Amino acid sequence: MMNVTTSTADAAVPHAPSTRPEDGAPARPDAATAALLELGRALQAAGYRFTTVTPATHNRVRARAEHVWARDLCDVFGWSRPFHSDAVPPDILRLMQAAGIAQPHRDGWRCTLRVSELGGQLYFHSAYPTADADAVFFGPDTYRFGRALQRELADMKALGRTVQRAADVGAGGGPGAATVALACPDAQVYALDINDKALRLCGVNMQLAGATNVDVRRSDLLNDIDGELDLIVSNPPYLLDPSERAYRHGGGELGAGLSLSLVGQAVTRLAPGGTLLLYTGVAMRHNSDPFLAAVTPLLDGLTWTYEEIDPDVFGEELDTPAYQDTDRIAAVWLKATRPRH
Repeated sequence: MMNVTTSTADAAVPHAPSTRPEDGAPARPDAATAALLELGRALQAAGYRFTTVTPATHNRVRARAEHVWARDLCDVFGWSRPFHSDAVPPDILRLMQAAGIAQPHRDGWRCTLRVSELGGQLYFHSAYPTADADAVFFGPDTYRFGRALQRELADMKALGRTVQRAADVGAGGGPGAATVALACPDAQVYALDINDKALRLCGVNMQLAGATNVDVRRSDLLNDIDGELDLIVSNPPYLLDPSERAYRHGGGELGAGLSLSLVGQAVTRLAPGGTLLLYTGVAMRHNSDPFLAAVTPLLDGLTWTYEEIDPDVFGEELDTPAYQDTDRIAAVWLKATRPRH
């Protein structure tokens, strides 16, 4: 789930890897952001890889008594374990300190970010646990979203469909935007979010990926960019979070609020032949799909398909009061295309 909300802001993002045409030359990144980018490149050179698991699995692994302090880079940047200075190469620690992500912890340190791999690229995102209101999400949903997106982009290429303007709405750390940008190098891709921390990390992640055709911007859904789009992709928050953290809380009925708002807006912004690709979660009730019932009227006049790609995600949420009348939470994939004529 990426970070979106319904509050509006219109400031430009200072750390984007590319700029709007009217902005001129890119702004020079600050020293901490430059150090974070250099750190990412050092991890790439070291062959670092880590796959992010669910919070429940992460907690189980971290709780193992036989291993508390980090032993290697994956423990530091993946499992969010505290570490002593000798657990990482000196140049890595220097860059962490320069980037401001090495937090003192007892007689050692703790990294305030994680780094995960998807599709051969590395992405900075929030450390475990993601308790902060402005946490930047990356997890199993990101992998499902990424795989489905890669499949659709490959199909579009095989059909000769071109993309000139695309947007990843609620981009978070930017894996969706990078996937589109690398698959469509001639397209202008917008990575949109309202979370300042997400926008900063997204800018760094786009540079790490070599996605030079991405414009990282602050936007409430699509409200702060103009014009039609050939492709809109999104993995918005879809849970009911008691703390209403931006990266988790979807609002509305059973967390579907943001997803429905995005669909309602996106169908008015698609260019002829343009496509919306939405990955979201649905709280299934009494063996029925309330999101499908709510979204169907919004898709009038479009050609669309709807697929349940994982029948059971975030099962632990069923123990919370908000989901006492829910059978399961499923991950679904919506593809909607505006006819050319």
